Amino acid sequence: MKTIAVIGGGITGVTTAYALAKRGFAVTLFERHRYAAMETSFANGGQLSASNAEVWTHWSTILKGLKWMLKSDAPLLVNPAPTWHKLSWFAEFIAAMPHYERNTVETARMAVAARQHLFAWAQEEGIDFDLKKEGILHIYRDKSGFDHAGRVSKLLAQGGLPRRAVTPEEMKTIEPTLAGTYYGGYFTESDSTGDIHSFTTGLAAAAQRLGVKILYGQDVKTVRSDGQQAWITAAHEEGESVLHTFDSMVVCAGVASRDLAAQLGDRVNIYPVKGYSITVNLGDAQSQAGAPNVSLLDDETKLVTSRLGVDRFRVAGTAEFNGVDRDIRADRIRPLIAWVEQCFPQINTRSVVPWAGLRPMLPNMMPRVGPGKAANVFYNTGHGHLGWTLSAITADMVANVVQAANPALQVGGVLQPA
Repeated sequence: MKTIAVIGGGITGVTTAYALAKRGFAVTLFERHRYAAMETSFANGGQLSASNAEVWTHWSTILKGLKWMLKSDAPLLVNPAPTWHKLSWFAEFIAAMPHYERNTVETARMAVAARQHLFAWAQEEGIDFDLKKEGILHIYRDKSGFDHAGRVSKLLAQGGLPRRAVTPEEMKTIEPTLAGTYYGGYFTESDSTGDIHSFTTGLAAAAQRLGVKILYGQDVKTVRSDGQQAWITAAHEEGESVLHTFDSMVVCAGVASRDLAAQLGDRVNIYPVKGYSITVNLGDAQSQAGAPNVSLLDDETKLVTSRLGVDRFRVAGTAEFNGVDRDIRADRIRPLIAWVEQCFPQINTRSVVPWAGLRPMLPNMMPRVGPGKAANVFYNTGHGHLGWTLSAITADMVANVVQAANPALQVGGVLQPA
């Protein structure tokens, strides 16, 4: 049986390990924390949002970044201090702008395809992750934002995603708890929400039942390949390093993927883009009644929401270009709380849990899925703000690529064609 290592125990690594195990590989997953989904997959916005497939490689993103550069509570914040990594990343970001439409359509196509895998896996494995199929409502406060959304909707439709424009009156019907005045909205009935942490930990347990060996508390320090074998040196949290040998490896290490790829002779120019979230505990009946059931995306503030069960409300967003910095800044959390109090005044914000995570973003906003230079090295990383949404389809894609590179698999002692 072919042995394969998966590096990273977030949503991407766990879905990849699961997809490979289903195809008959002997999989070992390395995760530096004691549990799965403890970093970027811990408390994201919760949206499974094909409707948010628009890539950011648009001049409006650059203009907003320049406009907000000195505003600490801005939705998009770029630390002006130059680094070669940041400068090279933004240069490639600008170079990818001509492909904005093509990449938006392709992202939408992948996001739609991801649903069938994710929902099927959850049902097959009995994973409860507060799934809510109530759709996603994009809200717009002015005509320019609404008109831009109309142009984006045409691209999403090319990717197989229908969504419809709605009036302010229809918005109130879709989500009666939403307060404020709006120009209009777009509603995607087929989108949904769920708790990424619950899903990932549930699928990790399912992967173990399929035979995946998960090595928690193992920090991968070095990786190497000669095209025939792959070597991984990992240090236990107590400090002892061990060398492991495999037939192949898949790098799913989020923002750490760039450094690991460099060791393998590959360039994967991921930049860590920090996002924040708050989880509002709905501890009383008034808050529970005053919180939305339909997921929202506020285009002006770049915030998204999800209702997680009866008593939790998640609000997440913002993008901060400041290197590998996981600090939770109060001036970035305050706008999220203020937004809740403005849009949902019946919610009591006395109990709020803040969080920050680093999105692994490539300059063209497309994930890196496929082989590296070495014949036995593969990547599934760089999903940016859509890791949760795209995880199931990219796991299936990379597993297909690995299987194609191994035309015969030994499953249960019998040699079978891939």
